[in-house]
Amino acid sequence: MSLSLSLSLSLSHSFPGISTLIAKGIYDAAFPLHDVSVLHEEWARYSAFYKYQPIDLVRKYFGEKIGLYFAWLGVYTQLLIPASIVGIIVFGYGVATVDTNIPSLEMCDERLNFTMCPLCDGACDFWQLSTACGTARASHLFDNPATVFFAIFMSLWAVLFLEHWKRRQISLSFSWDLTGIEEDETAIDKLTWKDRLPGYFINVSSILFMFGLTFSAVFGVIVYRITVSALMAMSPDPETKSNVRVTVTATAVIINLVVILILDEIYGAVAVWLTELEIPKTETNFEERLILKAFLLKFMNAYAPIFYVAFFKGRFAGRPGNYVYVFNDYRMEECAPGGCLIELCIQLSIIMLGKQLIQNNIFEIGIPKLKKLVRALKAKGSAEKEREEERPPQQWNLDYALAAFEGLTPEYMEMIIQFGFVSLFVASFPLAPLFALLNNVIEIRLDAKKFVTELRRPVAVRAKDIGIWYNILSGMGKFSVIINAFVISFTSDFIPRLVYQYMYSQTGTMHGFIDHTLSYFNVSNFKPGTAPQISPFLLPFVFSSRYKDYREPPWSQDAYQFSKQYWCVLAARLAFVILFQNLVMFLSLVVAWVIPDVPKTIMEQLKREKKLLVDVFLREEKEKFQLIQSLFAKDTAPQPGSQVPHPGQGIPLPGRYSTLPPGPTQATTEDGGGGPRVRCRAASFSQFTRKNTPLPRNENENSRHTAV
Repeated sequence: MSLSLSLSLSLSHSFPGISTLIAKGIYDAAFPLHDVSVLHEEWARYSAFYKYQPIDLVRKYFGEKIGLYFAWLGVYTQLLIPASIVGIIVFGYGVATVDTNIPSLEMCDERLNFTMCPLCDGACDFWQLSTACGTARASHLFDNPATVFFAIFMSLWAVLFLEHWKRRQISLSFSWDLTGIEEDETAIDKLTWKDRLPGYFINVSSILFMFGLTFSAVFGVIVYRITVSALMAMSPDPETKSNVRVTVTATAVIINLVVILILDEIYGAVAVWLTELEIPKTETNFEERLILKAFLLKFMNAYAPIFYVAFFKGRFAGRPGNYVYVFNDYRMEECAPGGCLIELCIQLSIIMLGKQLIQNNIFEIGIPKLKKLVRALKAKGSAEKEREEERPPQQWNLDYALAAFEGLTPEYMEMIIQFGFVSLFVASFPLAPLFALLNNVIEIRLDAKKFVTELRRPVAVRAKDIGIWYNILSGMGKFSVIINAFVISFTSDFIPRLVYQYMYSQTGTMHGFIDHTLSYFNVSNFKPGTAPQISPFLLPFVFSSRYKDYREPPWSQDAYQFSKQYWCVLAARLAFVILFQNLVMFLSLVVAWVIPDVPKTIMEQLKREKKLLVDVFLREEKEKFQLIQSLFAKDTAPQPGSQVPHPGQGIPLPGRYSTLPPGPTQATTEDGGGGPRVRCRAASFSQFTRKNTPLPRNENENSRHTAV
């Protein structure tokens, strides 16, 4: 019959065989007991969200590894405050300037009368650009000159965050006495590379398969968008036609979110299985490999739809008269008239907020409570027996009903993915740090409450840092510089606006920018079966239509080929990417150089400790010197028949040889016990055989020591 066992922290360390007993089914579980009155009042309550975390108390209760996690989460949340403030200012700038933005005003001006090419083949009519006025105004809220500044700021913010955490980690290591901790795991590897080869092969092939599954899910959503857009465009209802883009975008993002949440759970289980196949040598090695696999899979799963909208959507759609088709029937989708940045903003915001709300409210609160309810129902019979016996429930029985602690990897992973949303695509959504801050204020207390009331108390584990997570954060910080550079350069209209204003505008302003970005298409060049059914009120305007691209007009010798403006804008985009990356990297190095890794207070304490150690060492050496000097004075005392040393010669003073091992004195060995032997804790020169003949007068002190 299985028994439940609760062990104190010290007992579980002194009884390592408990893991074997649990594995064999002799015991059900082993865990320290909860005693959380202080932590619950000061930390694990939602009403304490405004208080600083008692990190030292958390460390004493849960151990250094969990203490470092909550310390890291606190630093991350704290530094989100300035990022949120700057993001609100950038968004406020967009709101304040939307009514004076010339490109938006030109798109909304019905007098300009831009007749655009149909959005689908056959069923769609020509349409007026002014109908996309709302999209253009919304795009300016996130695509304005302040966005570039914010992207640079957030890239430097990521470096500042890592440097600040490095200082905080060193401070905690000093105060928690973790500076000298070393890995004590030893492993005897009896497996050869031939034994591990099948596991590695399955790992690589499985990860590639999972990547393919993620891309297939993204492609499936793309096909959904294309087909639904075509079907809604064929609807006779004018209201349905007018809401095609909004409906398709919203529903597609929700489908993406559901797929991401489902695949996240699958990939977590697959990562554990793949890591076990590798048979890692130590527990630390197992944890690092598991984290790396889970991060790669979940990173690709969370960001693949966003990468598609940011860098691929609309790039391969073709042009009127020569579109690219999927399954020979459906045109590849294009960006909205205001650009793809507004769609990227919608995609990012819904996925980020959806993951946070659903994972926090359902996965972290609802599912644990449901499991606890199921365990309570199963244990109802035993509880009734205890009630009949009128025995109060013991603490180990109460803790045994809680869920088992499964490690910090899910907690870190959730925050790392959020860090990616905040840093990678922040140029398209300046409010991302604000929503992350609001989430994390609740997340800290949610995790605290979960650790205190929902999970069994884990065995404390020492750790000197957060491990491989720091390397992942550092890599994502560097990757964010590249991503933001390409988002600003290729996804937004920031570079085309600059090129037009300083190269093509006759007045040096943005007037005429919309007309400059639209190319002409001769409606007679439609392929058979793709021409729209022309509405009567548009008959006078259908000799030519417009589409967004930089191409030669149909009356040019190089009709529909890329124009000089296209190559000019492309060169400016690439130049901006290079300039942005080098500027941000240089500023990041400056920030890392200016901020020292070790805080000044810690440096002063280390210097003080070093000075105290030197003082103690010198005092000990002085005592040794005095003791050895007294022993030499006793050894060189005149004895019967011995020659008295020359007065100028003096008594040899042992200075540099004060650390030689102790030995019997010459006086004791010669007279055979003329007194008690002196046991000294310092070194003595009398262990060497010495003659009672005086040394030459011309020898200096060092030579006398050598002679001794």
